[in-house]
Amino acid sequence: MLAVRPCSASEERPGSHRETTEPFPNTVPVSRKSLCPWPSSPSAHPQDMAAVRPSLGRVLPGSSILFLCDMQEKFRHRVTYFPEIVSVAARMLKVARLLEVPAVLTEQYPKGLGPTVPELGAEGLQPVHKTCFSMVPALQQELDARPQLRSVLLCGIEAQACILNTALDLLDQGLQVHVVVDACSSRSQVDRLVALSRMRQSGAFLSTSEGLILQLVGDAAHPQFKEIQKVIKEPAPDSGLLGLFQGQNPIFR
Repeated sequence: MLAVRPCSASEERPGSHRETTEPFPNTVPVSRKSLCPWPSSPSAHPQDMAAVRPSLGRVLPGSSILFLCDMQEKFRHRVTYFPEIVSVAARMLKVARLLEVPAVLTEQYPKGLGPTVPELGAEGLQPVHKTCFSMVPALQQELDARPQLRSVLLCGIEAQACILNTALDLLDQGLQVHVVVDACSSRSQVDRLVALSRMRQSGAFLSTSEGLILQLVGDAAHPQFKEIQKVIKEPAPDSGLLGLFQGQNPIFR
């Protein structure tokens, strides 16, 4: 993001409101309070256990939220693949609404960077304004109000700034983070590449929009599947990811 000013005292990243374990490399931290009973417990339900098992990263509509980060007018001609990124984020928002997954929207210093672009289709979402390079301080109350929350689906810009810092703050609170790779970008593709790798190293899951959408719907017998099928009928637009991942990129080994 373009620098505006450091976070004010009131925007300092808060201490974790969830009790967390210290993460190991390439794993997602998990809240001790959110752990299911041990497998041997008669009260343990397999579906509940799968929902929070950190090594799998499953997503369920009832324990997920969609974060839409800073897709604003002034970035339109600065961020690489901006139209494609917004198009994919719009898909995620449509599916979130169909599956009743809550969604939240932020804008970085809108006085200087303008409003959210209309093609995102975010009508009805009240943007939360911020200057901090993380969505979490501005959305902490929203997180606190959802004790059932396990997974955050993260879309927007820029990967090395607000997306990265948001992911780290969420992981620090014991939440699983799913970065929608075809809905995140930067002005520099080097920054984008390294930021994706950095988030993966810290325990975030890198997923495509369609992969997450199909995880959320879960079954072709779902009552909303036909509507969701219309959303994903055409493949997501190319946002330059093949160039980042081709040739067994050593950053992603």
